[in-house]
Amino acid sequence: MINPLSYSSVKRFFSEIYDLLKESNSEVTELWFEFTDIDLFRTFDKYEVQDFIKGFEFITIGKGNYIDYLVIDKIAFITRCFNYLDLDINQLSYLLNYDGFEALIQEILSQNHYRTIKNYRFSDRSELKYETSQKRYEIDVIGIYQNLILVIDAKQWKRKDSYSAMNKAANLQYQRVKALKKNPEILSNMIQEILGLSYNYKKRLPFTLIPLMVTAESNWIKINDNSVPLVAILNLNSFLQELSVNLPYFKTVTVEKISVQKQLH
Repeated sequence: MINPLSYSSVKRFFSEIYDLLKESNSEVTELWFEFTDIDLFRTFDKYEVQDFIKGFEFITIGKGNYIDYLVIDKIAFITRCFNYLDLDINQLSYLLNYDGFEALIQEILSQNHYRTIKNYRFSDRSELKYETSQKRYEIDVIGIYQNLILVIDAKQWKRKDSYSAMNKAANLQYQRVKALKKNPEILSNMIQEILGLSYNYKKRLPFTLIPLMVTAESNWIKINDNSVPLVAILNLNSFLQELSVNLPYFKTVTVEKISVQKQLH
């Protein structure tokens, strides 16, 4: 009889879920399956399944009209399966579409204690718009930890892009960071939206804004000609853990003060 708690059983469980996810729609990050879709569970009753999955936060049981289903959080699964599958995170990231790739970046940031937001849009109200000819900006993911603000451009490239293309994209990300600083009211509201109105902002000043690109594939370029880091999703966790040490090598923008509002607009 199979030991449901053995390493081999858990590895089989992760492998079967991965196979199901490979066949799923990449646009969907929460998927519902019947218990029998997982071979391991075909000899389990409902209570044995419940007991097995309770140690895995990426999977829950959802109520259907007539039967219960297994509900899998694809993002959470990707970040928790490395002990059981011989796959790295950039391979797993191909289970996701572009929006899911951004959500995966958010999840990795969250696991490193960052507060995050994605798809942040703002209009440039400064004189910078006349220099750059760009009036509106969108930032894929923003993460804040202590006084560090990561301003991330997510690129789900699935090929080795040229140096010029990556270099140009990284420089555009630096322009977005400069635009944020040139719009102090927008920057202040963004920080408050992420951290909350009760946060002690003065204690954390000055804030350091860091333009950053995160790519699906590893590239030989680790930093562009303007010192903007280019980080493969595979290396994002280690990049975050080593950021304080490597920060002097990166392009940054310092914000000395922000205007705290009583409410967000």
